[in-house]
Amino acid sequence: MPTRPSPVQRALAVLRALSDPEVRRMSDVARATGLDPATASRMLELLVREGFATRDEARRYGIGPEVFQLADVAQRRADLRQLARPALQRLVEAFEDTAVLTEASRGEAVCSDLEPGTFAVHANYVTVGTRRPLGVGAGSLAILAWLPAAERARRLQQTARKLGNYPRLDAPSIAAEIEAARSRGYVLFLDWVVDGMGGIAVPILDDEGNPMAALSVAGLSERIRGRQARLARQLRQEASRIASAWTRAARPARGPQCFGPRSSGASASGISTSKRSTALARALP
Repeated sequence: MPTRPSPVQRALAVLRALSDPEVRRMSDVARATGLDPATASRMLELLVREGFATRDEARRYGIGPEVFQLADVAQRRADLRQLARPALQRLVEAFEDTAVLTEASRGEAVCSDLEPGTFAVHANYVTVGTRRPLGVGAGSLAILAWLPAAERARRLQQTARKLGNYPRLDAPSIAAEIEAARSRGYVLFLDWVVDGMGGIAVPILDDEGNPMAALSVAGLSERIRGRQARLARQLRQEASRIASAWTRAARPARGPQCFGPRSSGASASGISTSKRSTALARALP
């Protein structure tokens, strides 16, 4: 029988939900966390009182100043977003479609950074902070696909229970694309969530071959299909550059200030040490 989340876990779940720009009302928080409205309201009041959340006159909630103060200290350390930013810019310059960095967070995937596309029609359905179940979205699926086999199977079972909002997706379809992706070396996620739109993605792997994050390009499905080989080639090149830069930044010989993205205690992906490959599975219940 699963254990009941502790009050601290419930408060953290609420805070994590507030990182999604679409979660602003108490009802949004309750829906996103699975908490009953009374508990969600109590957790929000606690976070507001302690400065970790804000509430405006319209009773819309957001991330509070205490979070930003902690982040300011944490971001002095090696930051995966900083390492990936040049790659995102180069991808947009080369292909004109939106480039996205995705990280894992508590059994979900979160958009941690993006560079908007310059083509007339570009992906505007994802913003920094957008969360989806692991496997829903190109970058999200790339992370799931390159997890170790046992962990991948467990995460896919969790995702299967969260697909109510994605009627075109089911566990067998995701599993089939995982096999295809691992064979070809990249993910294609086209027309599954938004008609005529999709993405192509590769994992950013650590030196043990496990996913730290994913790099993707999102745009019109026909544009991705028409340039599939070129997109995949440059995505792999950029992911390799990011992984190499991360290895250099996280190398212990450079001292304690270089451990883990954002802090030695936690990152945007909820992974607590520079050994993200091992911690990825353990950090997500």
